[in-house]
Amino acid sequence: MKMFGLLLASVMLMLTVACGNSSKDKESTDDKAPATATETKTETKTDDTAAASDKKIVLGFSQVGAESGWRTANTKSVQDSAKEAGFDLKFSDAQQKQENQIKAIRSFIQQKVDVIAFSPVVESGWDTVLKEAKDAGIPVILTDRAVDSTDTTLYQTFIGSDFVEEGRSAGKWLVDTYKDAKEPVNIVELEGTTGSAPANDRKAGFDEVIAQNPNLKVIASQTGDFTRAKGKEVMQSFLKAHKDIDVLYAHNDDMALGAIQAIEAAGLVPGKDIVIISVDGVHDGFVAASEGKINFIVECNPLLGPQLMQAVRDVYEGKEVPKRIVTKEGVFTSEDAKRELPNRQY
Repeated sequence: MKMFGLLLASVMLMLTVACGNSSKDKESTDDKAPATATETKTETKTDDTAAASDKKIVLGFSQVGAESGWRTANTKSVQDSAKEAGFDLKFSDAQQKQENQIKAIRSFIQQKVDVIAFSPVVESGWDTVLKEAKDAGIPVILTDRAVDSTDTTLYQTFIGSDFVEEGRSAGKWLVDTYKDAKEPVNIVELEGTTGSAPANDRKAGFDEVIAQNPNLKVIASQTGDFTRAKGKEVMQSFLKAHKDIDVLYAHNDDMALGAIQAIEAAGLVPGKDIVIISVDGVHDGFVAASEGKINFIVECNPLLGPQLMQAVRDVYEGKEVPKRIVTKEGVFTSEDAKRELPNRQY
């Protein structure tokens, strides 16, 4: 019995030691578990941060269409600049229809792009879709053309030309050219797309300045939709209706180039029999000006891509941007065009 008691005491002591070691081992394992979890969490957070920094900015861009050489150059500038900036560009061509642009903007909202930019076909009718973008938390940038919304919180900035000033520049040259005129100077006007900002503003600026000389009279004004074909068609109508046209004021080069075809077909010399003023400054316009067929060009720079991408990045990063960003532009006589033609990028 004494031997049995000693044996039992030894077994109990061993069990106590074993239990103690087991508890200590579990404690040690539990201490390590939180550290492992923390390390995993830290690694995940680092991966998320890296993914966010590598994320491409997604830009939805709705273009008016491809109605002119200017627009083609503008589109290329946007696409090339987006690629250079490393953005994911979602591009849509509205084919000069507002309903197509509204549909495109709503598609961009559904795709949850980071920023929306577009060149409005016309000035009015945008509040509803722009409010939808604002409610979705997607900032909007206007390029080339503005909207007439009184709620300026619906867009971040407008990048483009001062169309009114372009019209004034055209008018100033004409006033100076005919400052000594004693007889009426009859002007026909090829307007841009009805309701569009450049058409409205280029007309307003031009009319404002030529009012200084009562001899300068606009005897006919009609839209040519900014296209060469329509410019030719409308100019043909002008020539049939009026035998005493002195000046043509075209809101863009393509309409002026179409009008030149009509003038030449009528047996007249463009630039001499009819003085021609145009806006844009695309390559074909400069060629015509260098040949004396266009007398004066007011530049409207289409290369807005770099400015747009910088604005997109700033808006995406939450930086403050000016509400209005004006592009730098010049004016060119026929002689200026001869010198400048080799340097034109569009």
